[in-house]
Amino acid sequence: MELRLLSYFVAVADEGNVGRAAARLNMTQPPLSRAIRALETELGVVLLERTSIGVSLTAAGVALRDEARALLEQSERLRVRVAAAGGAAVITVGTLADTADQIGNRLVGTFRDRQPHVDVVVHETDLSDPTAGLRTGSVDVALTRTPFDRSGIRVHVLRSDPIGVVMRTDDHLARRDSVSLPELADRRWVRLPDGTDPLWSAYWSGIDTPDGPELRTISECVQSVLWNATSALAPIRQRLPPGLRVVPLTDREPSHLVVAWRATDPNPLVRAFVRVAADSDR
Repeated sequence: MELRLLSYFVAVADEGNVGRAAARLNMTQPPLSRAIRALETELGVVLLERTSIGVSLTAAGVALRDEARALLEQSERLRVRVAAAGGAAVITVGTLADTADQIGNRLVGTFRDRQPHVDVVVHETDLSDPTAGLRTGSVDVALTRTPFDRSGIRVHVLRSDPIGVVMRTDDHLARRDSVSLPELADRRWVRLPDGTDPLWSAYWSGIDTPDGPELRTISECVQSVLWNATSALAPIRQRLPPGLRVVPLTDREPSHLVVAWRATDPNPLVRAFVRVAADSDR
């Protein structure tokens, strides 16, 4: 029985939907369905019952899910221990702005329990690099937000956050339940540095205003709103100082908080970190 097939099955069991599991695994649905059928054939049992909205586990599927998850975790620990014995027991985690606080603290305990011999180095980048150092090769894995150019990069979505506009509490729109971008067309908006990923820049810059200040950090954006009433976008969960609030924006898709890694990276520590991150959002 291949570990690869077991990992596919666990993904489908967790998601309850073959399509979502395929997206999580960065593959298409047909080969995933074939892999599950091959596993059922090998075991001689039905693991999943297909429904109109997804799949549900049979009794055999429940038993396999629990055993397979334990086996995969044991396999991951073995790979990491072998890597550690070879002198590779350090992983560098890139974080962007608030992502470490948003999700990192929840991962620490679980990762430390599973990989107590691994040293973790955290590297924080500014808003000009949405891959948090992954694209430049300065980190092994990243906790960041979408959207950005994902060529050569795999991601697992941890959470989706609605987006809003950061405003001073004395702004006449700050008392609203929501606003739209057309209502804010006459305002100055913060700008990200030239050369920033176009997908990222277009999403977070709100409205392109050439005279807006070019800023690199969340703190700089927040202070610009506070002192100069500049407009800036932020997740509605963003922690802000007194005098500011986030008003939900109606015409912007949510941003996804993700764990990201290079698609061709064979580092077992990366796989171990991604697994812990994926487990944390169940």
